[in-house]
Amino acid sequence: MKLIIRLLLLSLFITVIGCNKSVEQKNPTSTQENNQSIDSIKTENVTFESEGIKLAGTIYSPKHPHSAVVIVHGSDRVPRMTKFAELLAQNDILVLTYDKRGVGESGGVYAGPEVGTNNISIDNLNLLAKDASSAVNLILKKGRNLPIGLVGASQSGWIIPIVANENPLVEFMVLFSCPTITTLEQLRFQFYTNGRTDFWTNHTEEDAREHIKNDPDRYQFKPTDPKDVLNTLSIPGLWLFGEKDIQIPVKMCIEHLNTLKLKNKPFEYVLFPSLGHNTNKTEPIEISINWIKQKSLNIKSSKIKKSN
Repeated sequence: MKLIIRLLLLSLFITVIGCNKSVEQKNPTSTQENNQSIDSIKTENVTFESEGIKLAGTIYSPKHPHSAVVIVHGSDRVPRMTKFAELLAQNDILVLTYDKRGVGESGGVYAGPEVGTNNISIDNLNLLAKDASSAVNLILKKGRNLPIGLVGASQSGWIIPIVANENPLVEFMVLFSCPTITTLEQLRFQFYTNGRTDFWTNHTEEDAREHIKNDPDRYQFKPTDPKDVLNTLSIPGLWLFGEKDIQIPVKMCIEHLNTLKLKNKPFEYVLFPSLGHNTNKTEPIEISINWIKQKSLNIKSSKIKKSN
């Protein structure tokens, strides 16, 4: 069955399919038909300002884009994600990817360590959200009539909702292995799994939830809860999860999304039983690309109806 048919079914139901690290790393080759060649995609290196510093990135422009996206980083020292951007552009998506604050050619200071108070503090997440929002404002100049969305992985699950809430230009979001739990809950879970790939072989869902609920926090800071913002959003969102994830407790995250869906939030998710935190695989990415195309068509149709 063609992917587009499969996607139409996925958009109506919670689908379980058969994904382990974030979208910012290896990039699979798309098997979609009629992809543009890389040679036909225009690239433009750009700089833009955010909170007093300059960020550097690249815009990938296909000949006939149906939508535009900004790629939002995970927690690592991430430069612009060129391979992933090329793949999206080959599928008719206008893309802006940029070096994270304090990384590559971008100014500012990268907040580390990878797991710690300053990396996922409210101040740092809000600062990174402002960077992404400035990127959205820039891509608007290249695609004024295109639906604009955010695509990201892992830590961006706390950042993307903030951007979408504060910048009305954002019309959809795609989140790979992104938490719907608080930052402190995520740390409790991550310390519990301790990188053990066999964690789910030796622990139950009940074990994980009990630990997340009762474990003393190793860091003392005010947590960020993405549900606070997700409760206010009305734009479409797609989450892609790997059931064997040891960075975020996926079933808890799905439970939160189901609660939001009962409130008529236009949120969807896909669960891949064989995958972990890295949902950067061919099938999840193809599903997300087709989902973006479908939602962009819906957004455009809605705008036409409102203007008539």
